[in-house]
Amino acid sequence: MSAEFAYIDLLRSLATHPGARGLADDAAVIELGSETLILTHDSIAEGMHVRCGTDPADIAWKLIATNLSDLAAKGAAPLGVLTAHALGEPDWDAAFVEGLRAVLETYDVPLLGGDTIRLPDGAARVFGCTAIGRATCSPVPARSGAKPGDALWVTGAIGDAFAGFTLIEAGGAVPDSLAAAYLRPVPLLFEGRALAPLVHAMMDVSDGLLLDAARMAEASGMTVRIDSARVPISAAARAAIPDRLDEALRWGDDYALLFAAPTDFEAPTAAARIGDFIAVTGAALLLDGRPLEPGDAGGYRH
Repeated sequence: MSAEFAYIDLLRSLATHPGARGLADDAAVIELGSETLILTHDSIAEGMHVRCGTDPADIAWKLIATNLSDLAAKGAAPLGVLTAHALGEPDWDAAFVEGLRAVLETYDVPLLGGDTIRLPDGAARVFGCTAIGRATCSPVPARSGAKPGDALWVTGAIGDAFAGFTLIEAGGAVPDSLAAAYLRPVPLLFEGRALAPLVHAMMDVSDGLLLDAARMAEASGMTVRIDSARVPISAAARAAIPDRLDEALRWGDDYALLFAAPTDFEAPTAAARIGDFIAVTGAALLLDGRPLEPGDAGGYRH
């Protein structure tokens, strides 16, 4: 068990409020009268979630966008964000604020507040964001809820961020679409709101398609079968990493939406059917008919 999952297991005895959903979902769901609030918090660390030396405006964009993606997976309309900022040099902080301005204006999301700290010289900086949204349907979709015979669907592309990161690391030319997928991901807020009232389960793909699909299957008490040939990988990614497409299924940072719905589902947005759910076989995930152990699914783990 990873350190992350071990720590979350320790926290579960504290997270007993129904809104916490047993710490097994992308966000907390709090009912307040006739409204339902969706709350999520994610952090970004230099050298872990972004490369050291990344443009601070890109870090700011990614910080907000990844949290908005969690709201998208609940079909929520954003109400605002709060941020925690590790101070740098004045010019660096100013560039970060311009990145915040760009992403908040793009998605019409207000900044509500937050906190600043100063870390010791040389320490890797960590940035946090709490995003608050309003549910647009009831019930709010969870990771759980997939049913036997449901298909597994994905809306959005898989692998563009991995391709962009790989090319940036190599130091060569990077197509704009691939660089943007890694540096400035797009939260699928419209698609999430359109899908939320119709699907049985939904989550965003942040830690890797295979790992996140396995998490949905486990939360639903099911096994999921994925056909790798059906996974939507863009022509740009195929051209950039032709020999590493298997890694693209495992790497993460896609921020696509993964959802369970009937096999004859008519999605209100472009979506690809990539697998199906069956009764538990002993493994949470079958890839091209082969059972994968948890470590084989790859994905981002702490």
